[in-house]
Amino acid sequence: MKFTDGYWQIRPGMTPHYAVHVYEAEVGEDSLTVYAPTRRVQHRGDTLDQPSLTVRLSSPMENVIHVQAHHHKGGKVAGPALALKAQPVPSVTVTDGAEAATLTSGRLTARVEKAGNWKLSFLDGDREITSSGWRALGFVDTPDGRFIHEQLALGVGECVYGLGERFSAFVKNGQVVDMWNADGGTSSEQAYKNIPFYLTNRGYGVFVNHPEKVSFEIASEKVERVQFSVPGEVLDYFVIYGPSPKEVLERYTALTGRPALPPAWSFGLWLTTSFTTDYDEETITGFIQGMADRNVPLHVFHFDCFWMKAFHWCNFEWDSDVFPDPAGMLKRLKSRGLKICVWINPYIAQRSALFDEGMEHGYLLKRADGSVWQWDKWQSGMGLVDFTNPDARCWYAGKLRALVAMGVDCFKTDFGERIPTDVVYFDGSDPIKMHNYYAYLYNQAVFEVLEEELGVGEATVFARSATAGGQQFPVHWGGDNTATFESMAESLRGGLSLCLSGFGFWSHDIGGFEQTASADVYKRWCAFGLLSSHSRLHGSNSYRVPWLFDEAGSEGPTATDVLRFFTQLKCHLMPYLFAAAMEAHARGVPVMRAMPLEFPDDPGCDTLDRQYMLGDTLLVAPVLSANGGVDYYLPPVNGQPGRWTNFLSGEVVTGGRWVREIHGYLSLPLMVPPNTVLPVGANDQRPDYDYADDVTFHVFELADGATATAAVPTLAGDVAVQITVRRIGDTIYVETQGADKPWSVLLRGIDSIANVESATATSTPSGMLLVPGGGVRRFTVSLEAGI
Repeated sequence: MKFTDGYWQIRPGMTPHYAVHVYEAEVGEDSLTVYAPTRRVQHRGDTLDQPSLTVRLSSPMENVIHVQAHHHKGGKVAGPALALKAQPVPSVTVTDGAEAATLTSGRLTARVEKAGNWKLSFLDGDREITSSGWRALGFVDTPDGRFIHEQLALGVGECVYGLGERFSAFVKNGQVVDMWNADGGTSSEQAYKNIPFYLTNRGYGVFVNHPEKVSFEIASEKVERVQFSVPGEVLDYFVIYGPSPKEVLERYTALTGRPALPPAWSFGLWLTTSFTTDYDEETITGFIQGMADRNVPLHVFHFDCFWMKAFHWCNFEWDSDVFPDPAGMLKRLKSRGLKICVWINPYIAQRSALFDEGMEHGYLLKRADGSVWQWDKWQSGMGLVDFTNPDARCWYAGKLRALVAMGVDCFKTDFGERIPTDVVYFDGSDPIKMHNYYAYLYNQAVFEVLEEELGVGEATVFARSATAGGQQFPVHWGGDNTATFESMAESLRGGLSLCLSGFGFWSHDIGGFEQTASADVYKRWCAFGLLSSHSRLHGSNSYRVPWLFDEAGSEGPTATDVLRFFTQLKCHLMPYLFAAAMEAHARGVPVMRAMPLEFPDDPGCDTLDRQYMLGDTLLVAPVLSANGGVDYYLPPVNGQPGRWTNFLSGEVVTGGRWVREIHGYLSLPLMVPPNTVLPVGANDQRPDYDYADDVTFHVFELADGATATAAVPTLAGDVAVQITVRRIGDTIYVETQGADKPWSVLLRGIDSIANVESATATSTPSGMLLVPGGGVRRFTVSLEAGI
């Protein structure tokens, strides 16, 4: 929201009141409060007839400073408030000097100048990270009411990221972003998941602690600043220091909640009925059998909306005309080793058998006159479940529990964005604040049902809407995209932005939701989709089974060949991917990582939005062109160009530069940096297996003096095996700890060795395979000179 007209003037009808200077500072035991009038006080008379702002500084955890500013504090405060996690009380130092007052937490200091104009600086030692300066903090009277805002400085070359799943430009500088969930698809400025948190390439993040509509002007109204504003008299935000971006995310998710660890099976291939297509059990079984006949591993089958009768969504009852024996059908599908997902939303159509029940007991949102809020968009006469009512939440959850008892393993929690504001909530919540927060309560209710019925570690949803804290209930997918290369690219931008907003797991509709992809787009999207944290084939009015896109005899690999190849690849990579998932759960570092997250000191990575890191050691550059061409950037490693290896082809490419290549359908840039150990599993058919059993540790370009480590997880999220590989001169030392199961080492790109002790050596097209004898935990390899 803009308040000014250029640099000098104020927009018509607006009256600003800025913090001008510090009049007084009060030091508390663990806080600092300053009082800032909006006109300079030069004598006693200036203390009369003028507004002032109160700013309280404190620290909820080390390297995080909480800023609470208000004009009038006596207003009625209605919920909801974003749910923050209590943290260990940090050691805080507060000082009050003649020139400035400070509050320090860890390496982060907030310094308020007591002489001269208003300035609140955030420092690491003597280095200013950002600051609130002249005419930055203030409130504005407008024709639409009062707003309070803050403006934080941006430095030269500073890039802003995050703010939820945004499909616009990856770097947010120059954009106006409003936190207001909307069902806008992937090709608009609207977003399903608005998160009032951003981070920059200068080592800090800012979390605006408001569930309502926060308006961000990111180097737009003031090109040297980020402005954020909310309606009312109170502004609450946190400055979160890293200094690394991973540490910023770690601290942010400590405050707002870490992602749960999804079950390993959820990382496999999902196939759906699509949306408006015709299907019954025979159709579904035909698709599943078709995948089996073609040796395409399949792990989850999803029933979209029409598992329920039209005009009855949601009644949580199978359409008996199409599915006369749903319990038997689910049993038959699950006998094939499949998990089952069904579509739901938080809306109750008027023809649903649940509508009258919900209306009678007060479970649906109401208008001010006490009537049920209804409209005809999506479902005729639909109402919305009031999740602030504990009885309504229990009622809704009970319908889900019955489906879980029938054999359903997870739910696609669709919608939750078009939440009206002309309603009354059971608990008196502010409807404006609830517009975004509704998604949190909705997904939380469903996720908790799954945890309670199936157990912790077995719950997963496929959610579209979210707000801050929603990352605790994975997985989230990118909504309604289109079957084009452009939509692949915008989907990736949205996913990278979301994963820089505290979310650990993300997916997208492989092949595009709207329209039907060409075989070319479908094949390229399969590679991208299977190299995402979660992988689902889903469409709108056409099916997504691969043999419908081309057939045997087509030139080059078929869509079936491509889908099979990358699904099997993902199953092989699960020891590595599930370890990355464990890190997301433990630290809040996402599985899919924008390049600045993994390479924060390389300015060449600042703006990259067509490639990403999958975990910490796999660089993925999806092919987004019809001719197979792809441009990607390989960062230098440890100050050297580095020799990166294509995991698929074994080709070694020198880093520290841009690379242009042409790739076939069974290939893409999947690059591994030097000095890497990457565990590869023995199973290419399932994502959930004993990863430590017969695992192969691929070793890439180990330099003299380098040490590389890797861990292999269990399905429960523990560590099964750890390996350490170090090189001294021409000797490589290998040692493992943990489960006593068969394992091996593959020295990628090395054709021969001089000698190996306690292991057998075999030359393979990918390198030397070293297999230790039974019970052997360590061995030594002598390389040939010059390798």
